[in-house]
Amino acid sequence: MKFLIVTCIKEYQELVFKIFSQAGIRAYSTTDIVGFKDQQNSNMLEDWFASGDEQFDSCMLFSFTTEINANKAMELVLQYNQNNHTNFPLRAFIVAVEKSSF
Repeated sequence: MKFLIVTCIKEYQELVFKIFSQAGIRAYSTTDIVGFKDQQNSNMLEDWFASGDEQFDSCMLFSFTTEINANKAMELVLQYNQNNHTNFPLRAFIVAVEKSSF
């Protein structure tokens, strides 16, 4: 069993739903999160009009799934990121589950 975690900006949530479906992941959970990006710049002139730290409405989707499904989802995430150069790539993580109660 694997614990698959995908984070994305809120606008990409439907995309991750489709990736999970294509990977055979039918049961998952989602939670809203707020992401922060601190891009402090040492050159004050380049940051002249900056308004402070950037904040993004994001979400985290996660599932306890098989290794095959988790690996398929990871492949799809990597393909998406490779084919769609964006400032907000999908982030995916596969974590091994050592023990569970079921």
